[in-house]
Amino acid sequence: MPGAAKIGKKEAYHSRLCDLLEKHDRAFIVHADNVGSMQFQNIRKGLRPASTILMGKNTMMKRSIRLYCEQTGNDKWAVLLEHLVGNVGIVFTTTDLSEVKAEINKYKVGAPARVGVVAPVDVKIPAGPTGMDPSQTSFFQALGIATKINKGTIEIVSDVNLIKIGDKVGASQATLLSKLGIKPFQYGLEFLKVYEGGSLYDPKVLEITDEDMLGAVAAGIANIAALSLAIGYPTLASIPHSVINGYKNVLAIALVTDYSFPLADKVKEILADPSKFVVAAAAAAPAAGAAPAKKEEPKKEESEEEDMGFSLFD
Repeated sequence: MPGAAKIGKKEAYHSRLCDLLEKHDRAFIVHADNVGSMQFQNIRKGLRPASTILMGKNTMMKRSIRLYCEQTGNDKWAVLLEHLVGNVGIVFTTTDLSEVKAEINKYKVGAPARVGVVAPVDVKIPAGPTGMDPSQTSFFQALGIATKINKGTIEIVSDVNLIKIGDKVGASQATLLSKLGIKPFQYGLEFLKVYEGGSLYDPKVLEITDEDMLGAVAAGIANIAALSLAIGYPTLASIPHSVINGYKNVLAIALVTDYSFPLADKVKEILADPSKFVVAAAAAAPAAGAAPAKKEEPKKEESEEEDMGFSLFD
């Protein structure tokens, strides 16, 4: 039977979580492995006052969310229940989700590779001098890394892919990285899911920019236009192309027959005497260059008028 103090703490935790659920409609589910206490404290400070991080036992969080849904009839937060697995917490926020994500990512810290840790990223060692003396070549030989002795130190011949993402760090790999002074991993809160208005989605969605959306829409319109033109079915996307293609067909007919219209007359003149096009292009170039000079002439005339037609020495 739990003591009164423990029960009081659970009730206080329940009240706090229910209050956060009531006041917020946006949140992240975050994974907090390898995050130190000082790092956590800095993240909390950086997020205040618009955001709040709540950690706790998964069973307590699930219990409080279930009770909140039953008592209020608001089951929007129930979608979080199946994702509260492992060392996770909830970041509640009232501000823009992308800004919160960017703020949390500022507090990632470098960490050395420890034996048995699963690599979250690929680890590469660049080619070049290592500063290690020749007596330590055994580390490189054990890992199959090609080296040479240059000016009394070991030099790596080419870039080496030491550890692949998802692999466990071995003892030799950890020792070598430590001797080279490389901290290959960065740890911080890892975003698992984004909650917004009763829906959950992948955090990568927040990385989509306006340019990405415009590009996707443009590609979709182009595909619709291509399909419409291929099957002969007019749509809003294909009408501009159909009009241009129609104009090209009419122009082609006008060029090989006596039929003509204003837009075709100029093309016929150029085809009949190509030198006219060359002369017109040559005349257009100096006209464009002479335009700024013409703008300066009025200023010259104004200065002459200000002279008033007499001299101080008259």
